Amino acid sequence: MRVHLVDGTFELFRAHYSKRPPHASPQGKDLKATVGVVQSLIYLLQETSEKATHVAVAFDNPIVSFRNDLFAGYKTDAGIDPALRGQFDDVEEAVAALGVVVWRMKDFEADDALASAAWRFAKDPRVEQVRILTPDKDLAQVLHGERIVQVDRIRQKVITEATLWTDKHLRPGSVPDFLALVGDTADGIPGLEGWGEKSASEVLAAHPHVADIPDDVKQWKVKPRSAEKLALVLARERQEAMLYRRLATLRDDVPLGQTLEQLEWKGAPKERWLQWCSTVGGESLARRPSRFC
Repeated sequence: MRVHLVDGTFELFRAHYSKRPPHASPQGKDLKATVGVVQSLIYLLQETSEKATHVAVAFDNPIVSFRNDLFAGYKTDAGIDPALRGQFDDVEEAVAALGVVVWRMKDFEADDALASAAWRFAKDPRVEQVRILTPDKDLAQVLHGERIVQVDRIRQKVITEATLWTDKHLRPGSVPDFLALVGDTADGIPGLEGWGEKSASEVLAAHPHVADIPDDVKQWKVKPRSAEKLALVLARERQEAMLYRRLATLRDDVPLGQTLEQLEWKGAPKERWLQWCSTVGGESLARRPSRFC
C-alpha cells in the first residue's frame, strides 16, 4: 500500500487564490477555499492515478509554533486575508466530514506532522511508499530513496532523493542547512548575506552541514565564487546560521496517535457528510464520494 500525507495548509491557500468560482454558505460566509480542498481530496481519493487508500491531512491552526518562541521574525498569521483565515476551522470540519484523518497542529507545524508521519510509516513493511503531497521545499529533508517522496500536484512532478540531487545538488540531510544559508521567505528565515542557492549547494555538497563548514576558507574543499566573503559572513554569523538551521529542521516526534489502519479511508460517514453539505450549501457535492460508511 501507499500512504498519502497532504499539506492541508498549502491546499487551503492554493484553493483560496485559485481561479475557482466563489462559494459562500447560506449565511454568506466565504467558503471557496474549504470547498476547493474537499473537491481536491475527493479527486485524490477516487478519480486520479494516485488511488489513495490511506490518507491524512495536516493543518496549521493557527500559524504559530514553538519556532516563534525561538525567533521573533518567524512566520505568523499576520497579513493573511481574513476571508482565508476565517476558514481554518471550517476546512478541518470539512475534511473530517469526508472521513479523512485530520491533524491539527498548534505547538508544532503541519510540516512537522507530515515529516513525523512519513518517517514513522515508512518503517512499516506493509507500506510500499509514503507520498507527501506538497511542493514545500522544507519537506525535501524527509526524502528517502523511492520510499518517501514528494508529489507536486501543481506541476505533476514527483520529487525523490535522486531528483533532489540532480536538480539541486542537495542531499536530504543538507536541506535545513541550505535553508539556513539561503533563507526561506515563506517561513521568515532571512539566511546569510551573499549566500545564494548555487554557492550553498556547492559548499554543502562538500561539507554537508553548517557545522561542518570551516571558518577558514583555506580549509574549504570547494571554492565557489566569492568564497572568501561567504566564509567571513558565516564565521561572523555562525550562531544565527545554527538558529536558522534549527528553525528549518522538521521534527520527528509529533504525537499523532493514529495507526496505519486508522488512516484507511473507508468512505464518508453519510449522515455527517450530508449535514456538512447542507450547512455549507454544497448540495452538489452530496453524491460525490464513491463510498459511505
